[in-house]
Amino acid sequence: MPSGLSSPRCRPPGLPDLGERSAFVGGQRVDRVRRRRRPPLARVRRALGRLLLLLAVPAALGLGVRWLLTTPRFAIASIDVRGASRVAPERILAAAAIEAGTSVFRLNTGAAASRIVAIPEIRRAEIVRELPDRVVITVEERRPFTLVHAGRLHWLDEEGRLLGPSSGAVAPAVPVVSGLPEEELAALRTAPGPRARAAIALIRALLRSGSALTAEISEIDMSRREGPVLYTVDGIEVRLGAEDWEERLARLEGVLAQVATQDVRTVDLRFRDQVVFQRGGSR
Repeated sequence: MPSGLSSPRCRPPGLPDLGERSAFVGGQRVDRVRRRRRPPLARVRRALGRLLLLLAVPAALGLGVRWLLTTPRFAIASIDVRGASRVAPERILAAAAIEAGTSVFRLNTGAAASRIVAIPEIRRAEIVRELPDRVVITVEERRPFTLVHAGRLHWLDEEGRLLGPSSGAVAPAVPVVSGLPEEELAALRTAPGPRARAAIALIRALLRSGSALTAEISEIDMSRREGPVLYTVDGIEVRLGAEDWEERLARLEGVLAQVATQDVRTVDLRFRDQVVFQRGGSR
């Protein structure tokens, strides 16, 4: 009798394999695999575009720099010198060695400024490009401070640097320095020596005192080992010693007032709490 149940002796009807994928689904997966292995054409084009851009930017920059360095638009046409009063502008221009017609962008401003500062009378130099075709040189000159006797009179600045010979008969407002050794004088154009610095320090001490001593002292002799020797406008020799200058200068002002009417040739202040006089060749 037929029934819905099959006999155990009969082969069961075949059931479809639910795990099998249709050809449609399988085809989709195959296509996806193919797309991963072969990049799209748009991606290749983007990569080529980036590469071309990377190559084009340096080339454009190089062409731009070359144009800036060669175009007559930025060729130096004028050079102005400012701040010079004692040093002739022609001397500064010769030291700078800037050629007209050179591109302002080729100019090595640091090297040119260093050449200008090599002039003894120049303290600082600054070089500025003013586009399109001008260069401005601004200098700060060293100021004459006192005179040093070196065969002839030469100016010293406030640091003790030798500036150059005096152009004429000049009476400085501070004492003249003498007695510097030859080797120190030869080096003063590049760097102040120890005795020159000491003389400048002594002059500063005189100026700080605010007394009339600055006008009374005409010369500072730095040649002696025991310290500076001052000479007054009246010819009195003052042995100051190597230390305690400000205290000794304060004493000197009173001493000079006391001996103004006496025949005093030498005043020795090197001893503490004691002043030694020498009159007419005897103490």
